[in-house]
Amino acid sequence: MSSAPPHRLPLAGTLRLGRPSDIWFKPALSVVAAVAPPNLTLLALGRLDLAVYTMAGSLCALYGHNRPYAARARALVWVVLGMVAGVAAALVTASLTSDAVILVTVGAVLAAAQKAVCDATRVGPPGNVIFTFISSASLFAPQTLGEVPGHLALALAAGAWSWLVGMAPGLVRPHGPERRATAQALNATAAYAETRGTGEGHAGARAAGAAAVHAAWQSLLAVGDRPDATRRALERLLVRAEVALAAPADTDPARLRAWARQLRGLRRTLSLDIPGEYADELLGVDTELALPRPSLRRRLAPLAPIAARTAIGCALAGYASLALGVGRPYWALVTAASLYQANVTLTWRRGVQRVVGNLVGVLAFAALAPLAHANALALVLCCAALNFGAEALIGRNYWLGSICVTPMALLITEFAHVQDSAELMTDRIADTLLGAIVGFVAAVAVTNRRAGDRLEQALTEVERAREGAARLLAEARPDPRALDGARRGLASALVDLRATADAAAGEWWQRALPHDRVVLAEQSGHRTLAATVRRQGLAPRRHDPGTTTEDIRP
Repeated sequence: MSSAPPHRLPLAGTLRLGRPSDIWFKPALSVVAAVAPPNLTLLALGRLDLAVYTMAGSLCALYGHNRPYAARARALVWVVLGMVAGVAAALVTASLTSDAVILVTVGAVLAAAQKAVCDATRVGPPGNVIFTFISSASLFAPQTLGEVPGHLALALAAGAWSWLVGMAPGLVRPHGPERRATAQALNATAAYAETRGTGEGHAGARAAGAAAVHAAWQSLLAVGDRPDATRRALERLLVRAEVALAAPADTDPARLRAWARQLRGLRRTLSLDIPGEYADELLGVDTELALPRPSLRRRLAPLAPIAARTAIGCALAGYASLALGVGRPYWALVTAASLYQANVTLTWRRGVQRVVGNLVGVLAFAALAPLAHANALALVLCCAALNFGAEALIGRNYWLGSICVTPMALLITEFAHVQDSAELMTDRIADTLLGAIVGFVAAVAVTNRRAGDRLEQALTEVERAREGAARLLAEARPDPRALDGARRGLASALVDLRATADAAAGEWWQRALPHDRVVLAEQSGHRTLAATVRRQGLAPRRHDPGTTTEDIRP
């Protein structure tokens, strides 16, 4: 029997620090390399007041670090164009009106659009927040129409430099992102194999392993249909990871971890002892590459409630800031925009993290301000150091990174001229609290009733994929290509089901969710998935319980 889970506002673990990202230093170094040269150039020219426009392009270097370089090249182009488009809309609006209510309204609409597009395209961290921060700040920058083209040219030039910074590591490790994704999949499936498929926590470990394997396959598929020796080796390793998910009791976790360590090594070429007898089974990759991708409109449709939350929450936060006479209402707008996650529960957690990080960050600004005010060079170097610190720390917990983001945002406002530190700190605290409170209230008020519908759709997709795979299993001699494609399709549907169920579980004011049906669908789906792996001869059979009618029932 399904029931709605009790909704609480959790605090436990909200501020707990996690392990740093495996590549925490890459975005940290990249953003410094992207920000410092333009800012130092403007400093030498005596036009540091223009740094707000080059920062728009420079911060694009934060994106795409988990993508293979071929896919990263395309993604960064769209990130730069999206950033410049947002800045263009903001600057044109600012040049046409100085009405603060209109500026806040336009900022809220832009924030909603940026949130929806970033989620639909899965651009990855830092998501929509950077876009909203830049466009909202640009709305309140004094502007004339004649100045807009020059300022956009600065943003575009800095964006081109960011593209070069983001692509530069590919000259040294051309397959670095794919290797890291595969290593993560091997480690995750090793953790599941250590449970032997039983005991407390094995279901969570299996879901984590399946998600990591799916992410690794998506990383390889993003490269396109251009296989080489390294990619073929990575594909074979991912097949071994899939085997571990299907037959954990017959898997050696130490071997999986050893392969993962070798993938993380510095050698450009791979020399791995990978069983090669399954090389001919990698047919589903070509099948999946041939599948049509859903259109952007179709991906945007389910995000309408999140976009509505963002627009309403940002607008109300900005209006509240104006009503209280706070000097920089866009800070409240950006705070609200930064809160919105997949559901209300996660939004609450992000709100707590944002408030704590910003309040501590204001204290950090108070300590740094005397040093930054020494001269313009010190100001630029402080901002670069804070950029590095933000990216180095934010992976451990959002609030920790915010301690660096907050003083950096305050110092950026002083590129044009030094301002009163006490006033800046007071405005920042007020806008943070307003944005967090109003933003969360909007998240609760604007319900996402589509979360239940998306869960039903995900369940239907799993059941359809499982029945298709079972139908092939029932054949005497199924087509290997079709069976491998069915296996990957079912695995993808199971990963999507778990993500959709987790998102729906934290949503408020909706009908009871079919939790029991989700559990049964996952159990039967993974049994069928294991059966397809065994049928292809990828997993050993000595502990095979046999193909059950549940595995092959159409």
